[in-house]
Amino acid sequence: MTKRLSIYLMAGRDTPALAEAAVDGGADWLEIGFPFSDPLADGPVIRLAAEHALAVGMRTRACLECLAEIRSRVDVPLVPMTYASLLEAYGYERFEADAREAGATSFIVADLPIEANPELRRVQLVAPTSTDERIELAAERTDGWLYLVSLTGTTGARAAVSDQLAGLVERARALTEVPLLAGFGIATPEQAARAAELADGVIVGSRAVQVAAESGADGLREYVASIREALSALHV
Repeated sequence: MTKRLSIYLMAGRDTPALAEAAVDGGADWLEIGFPFSDPLADGPVIRLAAEHALAVGMRTRACLECLAEIRSRVDVPLVPMTYASLLEAYGYERFEADAREAGATSFIVADLPIEANPELRRVQLVAPTSTDERIELAAERTDGWLYLVSLTGTTGARAAVSDQLAGLVERARALTEVPLLAGFGIATPEQAARAAELADGVIVGSRAVQVAAESGADGLREYVASIREALSALHV
């Protein structure tokens, strides 16, 4: 099976061009961050990106407009990723309707428990601290794939793939057949390949945001292509 690659980008004025570059580089789908002022799961890179996005006016409506512009440029799945407070303020039903109209394929709400708002079909997250019971429930209710948080901590580049990932993948595979994508702490092609040897694909966030900020669309395209090449080498 071809290993899947998801790239995270923060919603902003330059994001449609960055999204197009990421897909050109080999991204299978995109997670689009809708900024929140207290992103508890995010490390310094994504926190800074969220602060910058909010400072230039990227509220929910602007983010939805950004999503629609991205959809006009790419045909991969688009998954808004945010926090429950934003949906509480906007309205869950209204948010889902408006986001799907703008091109959303699914949703990730990082701090929304599995049991809450079940009518909002979304990708569920599990972590090394999740019990088997929680993993099984998340797999039953997830939308298409399961997000494996590969470590206990926030997002951000790490020196190596977490040694907690192998055990999490093993437990999840014993409980479900849905695809497993690993995120948090994956930054280099070597790390992506290592994680993808265990899981069905990887999610790259902080480093992609950093490369986009430092090198623009061209740099992001090259970076994503390097990750794609490493994953393709695993495909038999």
